[in-house]
Amino acid sequence: MRILLLNGNTDTAMTARMAALADTALPRLGLPAVTLVAATARFGARYIASRAAAAIAGHAVLEAVAQHQGQVDAVAIACFGDPGLAAAREISAVPVTGMADASLDLALEMAPRVALLTGGTAWVPMLEEFCLLRGLGRDRVRVHAVTPTGDMIAREPERALGLLADAAAQAVAQGAGVVVLGGAGLAGLVPRLQPLVAVPVLDSLECLLQVAAQPGRRQPAPPPGPAPTLGLAEALAHCLEHPRRAEGS
Repeated sequence: MRILLLNGNTDTAMTARMAALADTALPRLGLPAVTLVAATARFGARYIASRAAAAIAGHAVLEAVAQHQGQVDAVAIACFGDPGLAAAREISAVPVTGMADASLDLALEMAPRVALLTGGTAWVPMLEEFCLLRGLGRDRVRVHAVTPTGDMIAREPERALGLLADAAAQAVAQGAGVVVLGGAGLAGLVPRLQPLVAVPVLDSLECLLQVAAQPGRRQPAPPPGPAPTLGLAEALAHCLEHPRRAEGS
């Protein structure tokens, strides 16, 4: 099985880091037959930390998904907040999932109340809206963030561990039965954080891989009608002007 591991940020070093972590995790997750195709957004923010950057990333994600049609069996948006997720499902002939989407699925199978913990306080309202669109209010999911953004945490993880542990403890005190450590920049930190937290801590990258490797959990959305375009990359323009048939062929 070939999975497109798509970084919605433009930081190629972050893509390489996630691909390396994912390759290491696949055998441990029981997914040795998965081959990853790593890709980085062609344009946009180096690291998404605002609504504007997330909106631009959604366009970049769609372009990359269009360019990889026919080359992969599933798409995994490796960017917490999942920019472009719903739209990507419309144009993709294969299942698409994202970090937050997959993490919520797996965490809520483990506990009735979960916490999403990420870097960058601007993500709190954005992720709360993401949850509300899925019918998940604060009685089910609470979003917590530390001040350093994910890219800062990736550069100096040791400096952030205390902040993350304190935020996780607060989440547990509020009733969370699982804490999701969310975001590309926080991938790989669970082994160091888990001993400091009283409930299970999930890595959003590993959640993404687990769900993406189960195509039955995510099916393509019904395609949109054909729409004339102007100025888009060729592959994306083709997807919008000549949508796939509903059966995905």
